[in-house]
Amino acid sequence: MGNLPPELLPIVLRAAIVIGFVMSLVPLLTWAERKVVADMQVRIGPNRAGPFGLLQPLADGLKLLFKEEIIPTQADKWVYLLAPAVAMVPALISVAIIPFGKGELWRVADVNVGILYILAVTSLSVYGIVLAGWSSNSKWSLLGGLRSSAQMISYELTMGLAVASVVIAAGTLRLPQFVELQAGGVLHWLVIPQFVSFLALFIAGLAETNRAPFDLPEAESELVAGYHTEYTGFKFLMFTLGEYSAIFTVSAVLSTLFLGGWQPPFPVAPFTWLPGPVWLLLKCSVIIFIFMWLRATLPRFRYDQLMAFGWKFMLPVTLINLAVTAAWVALR
Repeated sequence: MGNLPPELLPIVLRAAIVIGFVMSLVPLLTWAERKVVADMQVRIGPNRAGPFGLLQPLADGLKLLFKEEIIPTQADKWVYLLAPAVAMVPALISVAIIPFGKGELWRVADVNVGILYILAVTSLSVYGIVLAGWSSNSKWSLLGGLRSSAQMISYELTMGLAVASVVIAAGTLRLPQFVELQAGGVLHWLVIPQFVSFLALFIAGLAETNRAPFDLPEAESELVAGYHTEYTGFKFLMFTLGEYSAIFTVSAVLSTLFLGGWQPPFPVAPFTWLPGPVWLLLKCSVIIFIFMWLRATLPRFRYDQLMAFGWKFMLPVTLINLAVTAAWVALR
C-alpha cells in the first residue's frame, strides 16, 4: 500500500474487513443450514467435528482444498477457470455499500445510486454460471447454465419492479437514507406499506440465488449437479462461497430497504442498548433462516412452472404494485 493515496487507505481497509467478514460468515451459514434442515427432518446433523459440529465447515473446506483439481479434456480451459471467480466476485463486492451502522465507519462507500449498483453488480453473477456450463463441454452443465440464465432474466424483471416501487415510495436511491426514513420503530418500516414489494423481492432473491424451490439450475435428480458438475476442489468451493455470499447480500438488502436496517424495532431501552450492526445482523439472520426453512419445506418446481410463475404471476403483481405506489405518491 506504499503508493496508495492516504484518503483511500480507510476505504481499502473497510473493504477488506467487510469482504473478510462475509467470507468468514459463509462457513457458519453452511453449518447452520445443515443443522436447521437436520432438525426439521428429525436428524442429528453435524455433531462430530468440534463442539456441536462447529468445525465441520473447516473440515469440508480443507477436504476441498486438497482435492485433485480436474479439468475436463474437451473444456475451454481459460473460460472454465475464470467462471467460478465471475460467479463469486459480484456477490462479495455488492456488500460494499450496505450500511451496517450509522456513519461512514460502518460502510465502505455511500453511492448516490446505491440500490442500482447492487442490482447491476449482482446481475453479473449469471455470466459466471453460464460460462461454467458452456466451458465444461458437458450437456448437464450446459443445461444448468441455460436454465440459470433464463431463470435470472425472468426474475430480475420482478426484482427491478419491486425495487422501483420502494424507491418511488421512499424518494431516494441511497441506502443510508432508506434506513433514516424508517427511524422510529416497527410502525415506520417500509415493509408495512410495501409488503407486496418485500415479498416479491424476497421471492426474486430466492430465484436469483438458485435456492429451493428455485434450484432448477443444479437439480440433482435431472442434471447431476447442473452448471458445476465438472468442477472439483477449490473451484467448486468458489461457487459455494458465491452462493452463500449472495444469500447474505439479499438478506442485507431486504433488511435495509424494508426492516429499518440498523435501527432497533423499538426506539426505547433495552432495544437501544444493542449497537446498530447487531440489529442488522439479527434481521439478516431471520431472513436467512427463512431461506433454510423453505429448502426443508417446499418441493422443487418443474421448469415450466418456474417460468410461468415468474411471467404470469410475479410480473403482473409487481407491475400493479408499481402503478398503485406511483398513484399513491402522486396523490399524497
